[in-house]
Amino acid sequence: MLRVLAVDDEQPALEELLYLLRADPRVRSAEGATGATEALRRIGSAVEAGPDDPSAIDVVFLDIHMAGLTGLDVAQLLAGFAAPPLIVFVTAHEGFAVHAFDLKAVDYVLKPVRRERLAEAVRRVAEQVGDRSAPVHDGASDQIPVELGGVIRFIPIDEIAYAEAQGDYARLHTAGGSHLVRIPLSTLEERWRSRGFVRIHRRHLVALNRIDELRLDAGSMSVRIGGAELAVSRRHTRALRDLLMRQGGR
Repeated sequence: MLRVLAVDDEQPALEELLYLLRADPRVRSAEGATGATEALRRIGSAVEAGPDDPSAIDVVFLDIHMAGLTGLDVAQLLAGFAAPPLIVFVTAHEGFAVHAFDLKAVDYVLKPVRRERLAEAVRRVAEQVGDRSAPVHDGASDQIPVELGGVIRFIPIDEIAYAEAQGDYARLHTAGGSHLVRIPLSTLEERWRSRGFVRIHRRHLVALNRIDELRLDAGSMSVRIGGAELAVSRRHTRALRDLLMRQGGR
């Protein structure tokens, strides 16, 4: 049973969100805050009191565009807490999804909020709250949001064969196509290391279990992944070979 704080500086939107949340049987309590300052004060008090206190908050449903501090500002501040509540962004703006998930948001719900879509967000939160005592990946989510034709979709990380650096962006390659995300390749490398991704070149990060073939030609190494052949830089050659040998020996 979830303890929820909803934050929106527009009173009608806040009341509608609270109505929908309170109607969900997985929500024990849902309280509202009309701005970032009030929300931070209440969250700070709840974190200090501890998870067993009646004021405890499991998740914050957070608007992005608010007077003063934005929802993204609030999420950045909460990242400094020892045990912050989970975050779901609820906004009318599609363009902040990548930044939101970079701040480890559980979900990103677009306004006007549909009951079914909000129920899915609550389900995701409930799963994470229930799994907090279990081992998790290195802070990595099982999905990554991408924007396709103005719609935010979630791509399972396990479907990504490799990622390609494009400046401050990365292009994710799957069997179904490619998707550009506003995340540097170095950030993806750090997040996905525990999921079997390895850097083979300054431009490429690959999933080890997607490598179909390792090729050696005149001292140069490359890997084949599906129809793509990717060069392995000299500095990564030995490490990649050792990893593949260990993987093959399991």
